Amino acid sequence: MPLLDIRNLTIEIDTSEGRVKVVDKLSLTINEGEVRGLVGESGSGKSLVAKALVGITKNNWHISADRMKICDINVLELTPRERRHFIAENIAMIFQEPVSCFDPSVPVGDQLIEAIPNRVFEGKWWQRIFWRKKHAKALLHRVGVKDHEKVMNAYPHELSDGICQKVMIAMAIAVKPRLLIADEPISAMEATTQAQILRLLDKMNVVNHTTILLISNDMDAIANLADSISVMYCGQMVETGSREVMLKSPHHPYTAALLNALPDFSQDLPHKSKLETLPGSIPSLQHLPIGCRLGPRCPYAQKLCVQTPHVNQSTKGHLYYCHYPLNMEEANR
Repeated sequence: MPLLDIRNLTIEIDTSEGRVKVVDKLSLTINEGEVRGLVGESGSGKSLVAKALVGITKNNWHISADRMKICDINVLELTPRERRHFIAENIAMIFQEPVSCFDPSVPVGDQLIEAIPNRVFEGKWWQRIFWRKKHAKALLHRVGVKDHEKVMNAYPHELSDGICQKVMIAMAIAVKPRLLIADEPISAMEATTQAQILRLLDKMNVVNHTTILLISNDMDAIANLADSISVMYCGQMVETGSREVMLKSPHHPYTAALLNALPDFSQDLPHKSKLETLPGSIPSLQHLPIGCRLGPRCPYAQKLCVQTPHVNQSTKGHLYYCHYPLNMEEANR
């Protein structure tokens, strides 16, 4: 049974130039226990989708969808109070900018202790007095924080971005959620810490059967952890498939461009060689091209690309939106 089922999610934002559609009819289905990678350039709408799921919206946002089911419950039909209670029990999110998400006037340790729910307590009733602080230290140890006392007594501005990110991950795993949304969880960390955090997320998925939506702009960073990968461009989903298919034979030119931009260290790279990139830049949401939004930058664009492509399916679970897909001979074999 799908743990997350979204159909035709549309997010519009009121701006000084009028209403802008930042996410256009996005559909996403994640099965229970699955790790789904959501990849795309900065500004493609990945974080907006995550915030819409947990209900972190602003007054100028307008969200509509055919359905947005989480744990077989359509959250769009819940009252604001029921939705907050439901989200708090089932979903946790790791935000992209951790320092801005903490209360600057409260020590980090107090905020971590407050995030630990009563339902995760295991022990006798007289042990409840000190278990929160002890459990908070154990959570910091799990995410790789060694000096527990110093970090818990510090304020957010006294810690580095990497340490704040670890504390936020500790707050997320303290809830023991059914769905964990990780928005760039390793962006502000060194390579060794990135590997440690990815191992922690993998352990959560295997041991606790936690479903994870892993958002990143680096496909290589999440390729080993994700079971399947979805690619967004300019507010639209352009391709979805299993990890093996997406890495070896992508059908959409944008997915292929993301893979080609990764350096291949298995071969000798020429000195000061340039990475392969798509020409141009991502268009502004106020002036979108007609038809395929990648058309002005796509090296394979033709006359038919002025029409909006429909969803196509090559193999089971592999969906793409393109008039002229790549690697179709390999898919047929």
